[in-house]
Amino acid sequence: MRILFVGDVFGSPGRRIVGEHLPSLIEHHRIDLVVVNAENSAGGFGVTPATADELFDLGAHVLTTGNHVWDKKEIIDYMQSAPAESHDRPRRLVRPANYAPSAPGYGYYEGALASGQAYAVVNLQGKVFMNTPEDPFRTIDKVLQGITAKVILVDFHGEATSEKVAMGWYLDGRVTALLGTHTHVPTADERVLPNGTAYQTDAGMSGPYDGVIGVEKELVLARFLTGMPGKFEPARNDARMCATMIECDGATGRAFAIQRFMLGE
Repeated sequence: MRILFVGDVFGSPGRRIVGEHLPSLIEHHRIDLVVVNAENSAGGFGVTPATADELFDLGAHVLTTGNHVWDKKEIIDYMQSAPAESHDRPRRLVRPANYAPSAPGYGYYEGALASGQAYAVVNLQGKVFMNTPEDPFRTIDKVLQGITAKVILVDFHGEATSEKVAMGWYLDGRVTALLGTHTHVPTADERVLPNGTAYQTDAGMSGPYDGVIGVEKELVLARFLTGMPGKFEPARNDARMCATMIECDGATGRAFAIQRFMLGE
């Protein structure tokens, strides 16, 4: 089984570059399952029903998010429109599982491909340097108790490299893949851990690299140089798609290969 995970899609440049490359990647590498982090897909901050549907139309099976999930308020009604047992698109847009239980939406999705292959996608958010209500380590223990699928991908949306590495070791042998998001810079540490979990600290951003983690560089430089607040706007140029492919045994969920991509215009 082959899984393709697409790192943080940032604004219209990110959606454009993903639209340019995703269909051919799916065909060329015979991808079975596509998971996309969409939390920055709407103007660089948040996700809307329209941007979610655009990514679903491109071939995504599940969309993950992170700390910007609520930046566009219209996504709340979208996520609340599907009950827990649904397999419709709003149910396949997940938010971090370690948010408060009363928060809209769900922290993981469990489904099956047309082939019958069962899978699950879990979204977590780190606590280090982030305002996250619940501990991700204890949360994932609870979540895994309710999942029956063997193939499990975890998107760990976190700031600290150490927390992501620790979570990788914590879940080794219990999930198929642990892939980090949030920092928008792809890391070159992809590997399969000893007990069969594919790991990468950060899958990177799918968006404009002629800026500072997706934002117009002049605006970020002004913030650093003056300390004055200002509205951030997405950069526009040098769009690249960052993605990671995992190959695994569908029967056991154990990964045996991982490969990262960075594709330009």
